Amino acid sequence: MKSLVSIITPTFNSEPSISETIESVLQQTHKNWELILVDDGSTDLTVEKIQTFISQNPNIRLLRGVKNQGAAWARNKGIEVAKGAYVAFLDADDLWKPEKLEVQLAFMHREACEVCFSSYNLIDDSGTPLNRQIKALAILNYDKLLKSNYIGNSTGVYSVKALGKITAPNLRKRQDWLLWLRAIKASGKPAKGVQESLVYYRVRKNSLSSNKFKLIKYNYWVYRKGLRFSIIKSLRYMVGFFIEYFFIKPKQTFFIDET
Repeated sequence: MKSLVSIITPTFNSEPSISETIESVLQQTHKNWELILVDDGSTDLTVEKIQTFISQNPNIRLLRGVKNQGAAWARNKGIEVAKGAYVAFLDADDLWKPEKLEVQLAFMHREACEVCFSSYNLIDDSGTPLNRQIKALAILNYDKLLKSNYIGNSTGVYSVKALGKITAPNLRKRQDWLLWLRAIKASGKPAKGVQESLVYYRVRKNSLSSNKFKLIKYNYWVYRKGLRFSIIKSLRYMVGFFIEYFFIKPKQTFFIDET
């Protein structure tokens, strides 16, 4: 029997996109999955939209928080109840291509890797392709990941059987980066990237990546609070981050024709 994959999706006021996100899971060619949606205190119709899917799909579950506690809490709550041999993440505004899980699980088995991610395409708020693809690094070790987050969270999968349940620290921002650092460290081996694009990542106008000043602040807290580096060490890594983010990482972006 094919391995069970636990898909963790935090939601917070995700009404505009959540139905399409869930549909992309239902269309997976790998059918042995459970989708755990963790609502973080939505005040719109997110929960109602999710419940229409639950009534027809017993492998979809909804956990609800009383108040907004952040994406780290939501992800960790989902991981806590997950039953799968693998954990995968899908953010509430992103979309998976139908072959996503099948391709990655076959790749992980073939390459004997315990942490895997993939290339992904960019779309805008309305789902229109931006004709850009972010190419996954073939090999990603801990030291490289320390310089900048090279794993698109909705592309990531890790093996629970090999690593146990890896959770995120309780930071409001960039906690997914720290989760992948923990996973690679626990593995003791590099993560490996599928070169095929398997995900559509939605670029929002008010996203963290679009605000460079906020990005710098939250990255500093990754080093200072998340990894507990000294102030000097944190600042030294921030210099490395600037070099990586502005001069090296852009080389992963490819312009493509999606018309």
